Amino acid sequence: MLYATLFYAGMNWCIKYLQGIPSHEVVFFRSIVTLVFSYVLIRRKNLNPWGNNKKLLIYRGLAGFIGLTFYIYTVQRMSLASAVTIQYLAPIFTAIFAIFLLGDRLRWPQWLLFGVAFSGVLLIKGYDPTVDIKLLLFGIISAIGSALAYNFISMLKGKDDPIVIVFYFPLVTLPCIGPWLLFDFVWPSPFEWAMLLATGLFTQYAQLYMTRAYQLEKVSNVSILSYLGTIYALIIGVLVFNESYPWQALLGIGLIVGSVISSIILKTRAEKIHFAK
Repeated sequence: MLYATLFYAGMNWCIKYLQGIPSHEVVFFRSIVTLVFSYVLIRRKNLNPWGNNKKLLIYRGLAGFIGLTFYIYTVQRMSLASAVTIQYLAPIFTAIFAIFLLGDRLRWPQWLLFGVAFSGVLLIKGYDPTVDIKLLLFGIISAIGSALAYNFISMLKGKDDPIVIVFYFPLVTLPCIGPWLLFDFVWPSPFEWAMLLATGLFTQYAQLYMTRAYQLEKVSNVSILSYLGTIYALIIGVLVFNESYPWQALLGIGLIVGSVISSIILKTRAEKIHFAK
């Protein structure tokens, strides 16, 4: 998951440079790169590209499509750290959906910590001038889409190879997003073409390492490392894009990251105690 986080940071860096390209167009070209590279890897490993559990693979693709589309939209328009942090509410929704999809349980302190995390969202909304109610809503939708995708990946554990799961992401996304380009398309400059290609490459490896991590470990154990992305986003935002953050917004970011990490640790300890019994 550490490698996935680094590659996602590179992806965010590239997307921030693509503010002149519509978000759905970024999703489209990013998905083409992912589709091609995934198919090449599938052929090399002599795998069935259609997978074993097509229904879950399609669900994973749809959830990923929703999460990605709204995420890129917010990254292009919010300060980078705020966009990344709001999307990192995904583990909260992951844990909630896991109650119904995976039979997991939540303890009351986790619900309390989730409330603290959402108070952090309110601080970001109130003090980061780049965040309005529409962008906040889109960021939350992105987190929900990612959370569903993570649960479907976990449900596919032992059923399909990670590269097949990654392959279904663009396979579902392209027909969903393609018609949109007929009505809104901007021809990229040479630099933007390079950034689009780099976005796809970073995403390909990030998705591959993330999928492997979620299949090899419990969802809660893997999620905690993803929060390194907030630190990377702050550094990139300040040093590269000259972003600034009021202390109240930084406090909100800290509340979200701290409370969700605490919830993950709490859940992990509870599982260890239960297993010891």
